[in-house]
Amino acid sequence: MTELLKISLPDGSVREMEQGSTPADVAAAIGPGLAKAAIAARVDGELRDINRPFEGDAELALVTARDEEDALELARHDFAHVLAEAVQALWPGTQITFGPATDDGFYYDVKAPESRDPFSMDDLPAIEEEMRRIIKADKPLRREVWSRQQLIEKWEAEGETFKAEWARELPEDEELTVYWSGEDWLDMCRGPHLPSTGKLDPQAFKLMRVAGAYWRGDQKNAQLTRIYGTGWLNKKQLNAHLTRLEEAAKRDHRKLGREMDLFHLQEEAHGSVFWHPKGYRIWRELEAYMRRKMDGGGYREIKTPQLMDVRQWEQSGHWGKYAENMFAVPDMVPEVDDSGAGAHPSVAKDADWMAIKPMNCPAHVLVFKQGITSYRDLPIRLGEMGCCHRNEPHGALHGLMRVRQFTQDDAHIFCTEEQVVEEVRAFCSLAAEVYKDFGFSFAIKLALRPEKRLGSDADWDKAEQELRDAVEEAGMMSEEFGWEELEGEGAFYAPKLEWHLTDAIGRTWQVGTIQGDRVLPDRLDATYIGEDGDKHRPVMLHRAIFGSYERFIGILIEHFAGRLPVWLAPVQAVVATIVSDADDYAKEAVAKLEAAGIRVESDLRNEKINYKVREHSLAKVPHLLVVGNREAEEGTVAVRTLGEKDQRVMSLDEAIAMLRSEATPPDLR
Repeated sequence: MTELLKISLPDGSVREMEQGSTPADVAAAIGPGLAKAAIAARVDGELRDINRPFEGDAELALVTARDEEDALELARHDFAHVLAEAVQALWPGTQITFGPATDDGFYYDVKAPESRDPFSMDDLPAIEEEMRRIIKADKPLRREVWSRQQLIEKWEAEGETFKAEWARELPEDEELTVYWSGEDWLDMCRGPHLPSTGKLDPQAFKLMRVAGAYWRGDQKNAQLTRIYGTGWLNKKQLNAHLTRLEEAAKRDHRKLGREMDLFHLQEEAHGSVFWHPKGYRIWRELEAYMRRKMDGGGYREIKTPQLMDVRQWEQSGHWGKYAENMFAVPDMVPEVDDSGAGAHPSVAKDADWMAIKPMNCPAHVLVFKQGITSYRDLPIRLGEMGCCHRNEPHGALHGLMRVRQFTQDDAHIFCTEEQVVEEVRAFCSLAAEVYKDFGFSFAIKLALRPEKRLGSDADWDKAEQELRDAVEEAGMMSEEFGWEELEGEGAFYAPKLEWHLTDAIGRTWQVGTIQGDRVLPDRLDATYIGEDGDKHRPVMLHRAIFGSYERFIGILIEHFAGRLPVWLAPVQAVVATIVSDADDYAKEAVAKLEAAGIRVESDLRNEKINYKVREHSLAKVPHLLVVGNREAEEGTVAVRTLGEKDQRVMSLDEAIAMLRSEATPPDLR
């Protein structure tokens, strides 16, 4: 008699099943409702196809659409396969490469047949229609194990040169799998997949765009077309996502930056920002705010060099881990051309190499090391509005969100082992105050040790626990603050706490961090004199709240859709005339507002008031103070507030008091 398998279920019960049984069989044995709803399974914690047989006794958790994280991953993976199948059905001879799921959908890299141009946006409607046909056909998705040689022969016979190249590199000793869609199409894939294409909702996806890509991400290789789509479990989710995208497009900081005349970017300084007067006013207000916070928190501000000898970066460990992202600068000597054409730069054979700093921490250690530091001096908190440069790839640059030159609200705390938890706790409270002032909710996450790291396991154990203890003492290790631990996502030298902000349309942004570092003080020989008279290593806490000014301003613009709080707005009010007879009164009003510290402009142009209202609304000016003959006679203004339909008439003094109140930064109220 064949021995039965013991399948343990989440409710503690155990089902005995015959050899060769599948999770689908277990679902059917429990009941027809579950059999219909189950789309996959976790077998001993591993996500698997529901029709894949058990290999022995196992713990089983059946996956349904209610398990949204797993269900979405499966659906998006399947949408990618259906996309590839559809393209090949419409255009035989198309070569396919890879198609993963993404955070909100999927993509597939393909190469069009020689007989036609690369795929374009014009092709997407036909591909979507074919995808829906495949989904409605409810084609079974079936897993098979193949040998590497079978895969190579299959792809070579069908002219799939990219797949054949990849198959030749696969290890023979691993289980190599393919998935059939029905009986006539397959792809090389690890899986898992849904039971059939019919488990996808044909109305729950949309192809979004096409872009160029290179085979294996190398620009020396063949160019492919990447077709992007977004995929969800149902049409309601898709529509909600498309609405979010529409709202995000309206809030795009690059678009609003142009409309509000805040900044621009251009090729002459790729990845660096040209700040216009209005945009730099926002920067200055943020900088003044952060300086007040740092002064109140016991930080001392410093300024450190942009260029440091490469040997310093080698000693710190950054050169070995980060060199490809750093700008190196050699000593240059002028070489005179005998023809009289003048001098041109030349690199000396024995030139010393310098590097533009990508971060401030090694320089802060050098400041700490000046003179002799006693334990009585600790903690020492050194802050810097530090301008840094990182050699980000051209394709990764994105407005203010990812740049090559940026300024951090950076600080480093040098403290004793005993002071770490209290310093981190104080920082947690400070960061919470700042984010609250800007109206953000946030989640705190702990990024744990990566596989490749510096320092001993004992130091990592201690550093990780210190961060946990500090968050707990701050009262923030709870669901309210979205506490989560992220395996393997710490820096190479330290674990870190991360602050993830949620904006007005539900997107999250990782901004602030604090890291407990014992590696850099050791590598750069930082010491203090302890109570015992001996030298000791300080712990170095790396911390930032905004992250970078550029990115934080971009986040603020999108969070507020350009309608910045009055205290941050570059222009807080405009006095606009209805008739030229009111010009003198408008000038008088502007003078009084300026004297009260309000950032105000006048609009005395010979234009209709509706035109002026529309123009200043587009520029996101918070308050428009309209004046005509009546207002001039009565000493009043008609206040039109951005986003409000009705205007309010008040005395000029009342308007000034209102604006002064709203223009006061939140930390000074």
